Order: sequence, then structure tokens, then C-alpha cells
Amino acid sequence: MRETARGWTAVWLVVLALVQTAAFLVLWRLAVHTRLGQWLDTVALTGNQIGQDRVDGPVDTILNAMSAVSLLAATAVIGFIALIRGRKALAVTATLLIAGANVSTQALKYFLARPDFGIDPERAAAGNSLPSGHTTVAASVAVALILVLPRKLRVAGAFLGAGYAAAAGVATLSAGWHRPSDAVAAYLLVGAWAAVAGLVLLVFQRERAVVEPGDAHRVAAAVLGVGGALALLGSALALSWLVDRSTVAVEELGRRPLLVGYAGSAAGIVGTIAVVAALVLAVVHRLVPRWKG
Repeated sequence: MRETARGWTAVWLVVLALVQTAAFLVLWRLAVHTRLGQWLDTVALTGNQIGQDRVDGPVDTILNAMSAVSLLAATAVIGFIALIRGRKALAVTATLLIAGANVSTQALKYFLARPDFGIDPERAAAGNSLPSGHTTVAASVAVALILVLPRKLRVAGAFLGAGYAAAAGVATLSAGWHRPSDAVAAYLLVGAWAAVAGLVLLVFQRERAVVEPGDAHRVAAAVLGVGGALALLGSALALSWLVDRSTVAVEELGRRPLLVGYAGSAAGIVGTIAVVAALVLAVVHRLVPRWKG
């Protein structure tokens, strides 16, 4: 029975890894390699100017808190939490999750090309910006935290981590550092790495591990997942409303479409990380179960 449950969990993790990787590739193709995708991203990025003076302070605080030093410190803390719980394999896996997500983000950002369709001439020289490095930092730490926290703290950690990662993604858009597709791509990349990390944890799971159904966080995962799905639906409706105006140059758009583009993209950013966090929270009790004795 135990081996069967582990087998189905492994299948589910493989599906999650493949689906999120496929979603990443589709997003990259549509947002970067189509005129419409670049136009939608640019509308959202231009719309960030609406009310920007009111959020500059919090945005700067969030973004300035993310650096190589802070990432190393956060990784060390996450590894320490796992070690004091006696989970050496978990400490190593969580560290590799963070390292893998961030290294692959920087590699992809360097190697992926961005064609110039003349949509955003001001940023054309900057080249590709997908996926967002800052967003990857926040999301990878948030997901790793869900894995290493004790079961009594996982729900609080999931909501706080997802909230922080969402704030980081929206902040990169508000500051004009990244397009919304950059943040969403970062979440999908982290989600795929989380699924791979889950498979590693299953492989090294001890024989005395006991999966208790009562340890599942079904309600919290459902709240995160449904909330994220609703945010994604709102984002889809906002962006579909904009599609009918895609023949208009971005600089000629009025305040309303710019605001819709910005708000709709922000909703998409928040919705994506909520769904990714929900998926991790829903299965973590099987990846990091209790021990006998």
C-alpha cells in the first residue's frame, strides 16, 4: 500500500513538472515571440506609471531586500531548519531547489533571444528579461520554506511565502524592472523545480516514514488554489478585453486600457504563485512525512 501511494505521488510530481515546463515554454513563445504578446506586456509595463509615486517606497524596500547575500542567508536558514529537524536529505534537497531555480533562471535569461517587433523601442536594447531573477529568488525561498517547516507551521509559511513572492513579482512590474510574463515564467520555473525536488525526496524517503492523512492541508491548499484560479480568471478577462485594442500603439492608449493591462497582469502574477504554492502545500505531507518512533 505504501509503495503504491509513493508511486502515484511520483506520477503526480512528474505530471506537475511536465505541465509547468510546458506552460513556461508556451508563455515564452507567446509573450516573447509574438507581436500580441509583446504588446500586452508593454501595455502592462506602461500602465505601472499610474499611481507609481504612491508605491515607490514599498516597492523599493521589497526589491532592495533581494540580493545575492540575502539569498545565501535565506538558503542557510532554510537548510538549518531542516537540519534541526533531523532531515539531512530535506536540507540538501531544499538547497538544491533554490540553487537550481536561480541558476537556471540566469542561464535562460542569458541564452533566450527576444525579437524586436518595434513594440517597445525604449527597452529593445536591453534584450531578453524572461524569467525574472528577483521573482525567482522570492518564489524559490517561499517554496523551499513550505517544504522544511514543521507541519504545524506549513500553512502559515505557505501563505506568508506566497504573499511575499507575489509582492516581489508585482514589485518588479511596478518598478518597471520586468514585464509581467517575466514574473509568471519565474513562478512556473520554480514550480517545476519544486516537483523535481519532490521526486528526490521520495527517492530518499526512509522506510520508517509514515504518511498521516490528517497531516494533509486540504483546506488551506484549496483556499490558495481557488483564490489563485480566480485571480488568473480575472487576469484572462482583462487581457482578452485588451486584445481588441491591440492595433493601437501603446503610446496612444488612454488611461483605462493601461490600468486594465497593469491590474490584469498583476492579478495574473498573484494568481500564478498562489496556484504553485497550493500545489506544493497539497502534497508536502507525502514528501516530508512523519517518522515512526
